[in-house]
Amino acid sequence: MATLVLAEHDNASLKLDTAKVVTCGQAIGGDIDVLVAGHNCDAVVEAAKQLSGVRHVLVADAAQYANGFSDNLSQLIVELATEYEHILAAASSLGKDTLPRVSALLDVAQISEVIEVVSPDTFVRPIFAGSALATVQSLDDKKVLTVRSSAFDAAANDGSADTVAIDKVYDSLTQFVSQELSKSERPELGAASVVVSGGRGLGSGENFAILEQLADKLGGALGASRAAVDAGFVSNDLQVGQTGKIVAPDLYIAVGISGAIQHLAGMKDSKVIVAINKDPEAPIFQIADYGLEADLFEAVPQLLELL
Repeated sequence: MATLVLAEHDNASLKLDTAKVVTCGQAIGGDIDVLVAGHNCDAVVEAAKQLSGVRHVLVADAAQYANGFSDNLSQLIVELATEYEHILAAASSLGKDTLPRVSALLDVAQISEVIEVVSPDTFVRPIFAGSALATVQSLDDKKVLTVRSSAFDAAANDGSADTVAIDKVYDSLTQFVSQELSKSERPELGAASVVVSGGRGLGSGENFAILEQLADKLGGALGASRAAVDAGFVSNDLQVGQTGKIVAPDLYIAVGISGAIQHLAGMKDSKVIVAINKDPEAPIFQIADYGLEADLFEAVPQLLELL
């Protein structure tokens, strides 16, 4: 039994999600290979080789793979699939774009957002925005899984895998035009150990400045609810929730967030949840470890003074 893990990277560094997906592969059992498809991505390959439990790092280095287009990645994975019983990727934009194509080409059912491995053919995944968990069994000969990385710890960096060059190149039907990257000195939202999120209670985008100060004081990332994003307070790359990013930091501070099920689905696995809201009936208090019923415009500045 062998598992293929699709590496998540930007051609310069390996994303932490990949190490967490490898941990899921370890729970399945058997050999684990990591596919690094990119261009001029030597640093990514070296990082993947160090992941504990990885046997081979398959390296497909070509300009066609530089931008992570799913149409050519899926063809490559299907070509390699004959050697593997399980094909895994993080439930990220890349994984959600690529693995459905892979499962369709292989004519098997995909299991999405896996949070627990029961056995090599049985997995647990959340349904109904995380309000229930389903245990599903796949009878397909190939198991195609996207993995909710927040549910798994990162694999250690004590491995010594070898590399295998893959010379198969597939052209993409998609053409790269341009990209705009949000730059910030704060840690990446999905990998931060502390997240400070704001909701519609902030009232405006300008008021997010006080949360930025709090995040900076704590060395954390800034997040937001869908309501705040839809209102135009902040950009959608900060959205935490079912249709945003799934996070599970050591500390999650929810400020002015009521706690709709859509938002809770994205952060309820956080180790410690702190809620600040002036509404005592806000649903966020039901899952918070610590709740403060107060006006955020008074509470947050006081907290900043104490820090």
